[in-house]
Amino acid sequence: MSMQVVGAASPGSRSVGSGKAEMGDGTRVGSTSAPAKKKLSVLIVDDDSMIRTIHTILVNRVGVEVESQVAENGKVAVDLFRSGESFDVILMDWEMPVMNGIEATKELRKMGVSSMIVGVTSHSMDVEKDTFMAAGLDDCYGKPLSIKILKNILQKMKIDR
Repeated sequence: MSMQVVGAASPGSRSVGSGKAEMGDGTRVGSTSAPAKKKLSVLIVDDDSMIRTIHTILVNRVGVEVESQVAENGKVAVDLFRSGESFDVILMDWEMPVMNGIEATKELRKMGVSSMIVGVTSHSMDVEKDTFMAAGLDDCYGKPLSIKILKNILQKMKIDR
């Protein structure tokens, strides 16, 4: 099961990390005449609902417009891509039921997914992180993530903050 993070005040609207609303027809509410920032799409893959919530909150506070979606295991993440979804960044947990982060990362790379995949793990030993990185990650951090780490990830992507 996947769910999109939604904070709609009215039908057909959705929340974006900047605190501005976008109507279903694309009309922005509360926006200024400044050029629109790139909207960042993030998939948060973790079986722990608390970590998914923490990472969703942090992603929405990082300073760019964000649309985030969550998945509770690697299979759900792979299935999202198979169904045509795409994301700029995937925050991938290692240990999950059904399909773990290593298996999911390998499968996504095999499918040709070029999104930045960032491992998020409770494993702290370098050799463990190296194992996760070898699956095809772009980077790996301990969990939970912080605003500082998320900004570092954005810098690597060259997203204008």
